[in-house]
Amino acid sequence: MGSVRYRPESGLSPEIEVTIATVGARGDGIAVSTRAGNKPGKIGDRIFVPLTAPGDRVRVRLGPAQTEGRRGQVIAWLERGPDVVEPPCRHFGRCGGCSLQHLGDPAYGAWKSEQVTAALARGGFEAVQPVPLARTPPGGRRRVTFTARRRGTVITVGFNERLSHRLVDLEQCPVLASDLEALIPRVRQGLVEVLPDGGLIDVIATRFEDGIDLVLVGPPSLDLGARQALAELAETANLARLSWQPDLKQPIEPVAARRPVLVRFGDRLVAVPPGAFLQASLEGESALVAAVLGGVGDAAAGGAVADLFAGCGTFSLPLASTGRRVHAVDGNGAALAALAGAARGLPGVTTEQRDLGRNPLSSQELAAYQAVVFDPPRAGASAQVEALAGSGVPVVVAVSCNPATFARDAHRLNEGGYRLVSALAVDQFLWSAHIELVAVFRLSRK
Repeated sequence: MGSVRYRPESGLSPEIEVTIATVGARGDGIAVSTRAGNKPGKIGDRIFVPLTAPGDRVRVRLGPAQTEGRRGQVIAWLERGPDVVEPPCRHFGRCGGCSLQHLGDPAYGAWKSEQVTAALARGGFEAVQPVPLARTPPGGRRRVTFTARRRGTVITVGFNERLSHRLVDLEQCPVLASDLEALIPRVRQGLVEVLPDGGLIDVIATRFEDGIDLVLVGPPSLDLGARQALAELAETANLARLSWQPDLKQPIEPVAARRPVLVRFGDRLVAVPPGAFLQASLEGESALVAAVLGGVGDAAAGGAVADLFAGCGTFSLPLASTGRRVHAVDGNGAALAALAGAARGLPGVTTEQRDLGRNPLSSQELAAYQAVVFDPPRAGASAQVEALAGSGVPVVVAVSCNPATFARDAHRLNEGGYRLVSALAVDQFLWSAHIELVAVFRLSRK
């Protein structure tokens, strides 16, 4: 591992020299102490240093000791590692949206793949090395949440700095699709009559088939002037729809609906409700769908597939288009209604509104299916996986946006007798520490 050389320093924040050995799961470079000295810590302490790469030798100022180790803030670059490249964005280093733009593409891709391999190992499975990686190119991101804040006459639109509530006012974002990047100055101008001094809101923008769906979350109320300003924003920015939500627990209210908001899943167009979930990139969605279809394979021939956490039908509709009977389950009634509307004319598609966290399908209910697909939120699906592990379903396809909770759920499937057939890493969140994956499991007949 990387080495650490201590330098005697006064005060509570000692300075040390570190050589970075690897990149951790959150995208920070990691060095490990090889000898104790002064106040910094003991042998084996891990030092987490943001924005560094393997081979970097840097002088850092140590933060306080934490459970996982210590954090280090770079105060001097002494030597750069072989995988370091020039970041493509002027905001990199301040903006908290990206953490790995400085890592060269081969090393970056290998690191993303390794995160899935490690998650499978924690789940008790040995993956073929390396796990294949499906990539999203720069400019491929079609879903984003900005924060907007007003101070005096200045409106800032962007992302938080790393580990801070300070906003970086974006001038560019090479991750985003061009029309989302171009939306930033229009939103900045359009919120002048909406945000009071000190006001803070989230701006959720999603690009669909015929334009951008924009949802503002946070204004406690909208007066007539604010509504008129938002209607003008929708017109000048050529939005498909603009909606408002006081907070995430309240209903979403459309303010300006100029065109139907449509997305294509398989061969079906879905008219989605405001704020509907969409995979972050078209390339990522295509890779996920192909992996799910391939994973289900012939298992459901003559049988039915359960699609759990189905949303508006990302997987249900492509599965149904191949002639399979599909039962789609989700807690969001509006999303299921959109799915059902798009599925008209497709035989064998049924929907069920159900909170799968509190009321998962039982092992007995699941036993009626030849294959189960589940794509839970970041918290995973521990209750549902507990039932799956004892269900006897021949094939389970797990889609996850969080390797940590996936590892927990995969471990339970392993205990239930499922073996890993294939795995795919999907990079929808370019240059961030986030990675998605699809894993296919079959029930062992041994």
